[in-house]
Amino acid sequence: MIRVFYLAACGSLIALIFLCLAWELRLAPVVPGGTWLALKCLPLLAPLFGILNGRRYTYQWASMLILLYLTEGIVRATTEHGAAQLLAIAEIFLASIFFCSCVGYARLTRPSAR
Repeated sequence: MIRVFYLAACGSLIALIFLCLAWELRLAPVVPGGTWLALKCLPLLAPLFGILNGRRYTYQWASMLILLYLTEGIVRATTEHGAAQLLAIAEIFLASIFFCSCVGYARLTRPSAR
């Protein structure tokens, strides 16, 4: 089960990084031609190596970081229309998967669970 949470966290984090870049640079930017909002993917790079290496502490704090992206997705899904709304729903989906897998991984790898 730990492996499932690990793979779900890695896959959803990498997909969310690419989604943020594609969204703001190509698919549905706020301003045609891309915007500085593409930089919102930079905080997602901070936990990437810790998540890929299976560091429990990284899973713990990354689960809190991802709540910002979940909030952004909810706000933009309710205020945007068209492609941006669909991308926001995808962001909600990926952020939810990442959050749940981080919590599950951290819970199953705690010292008392072994």
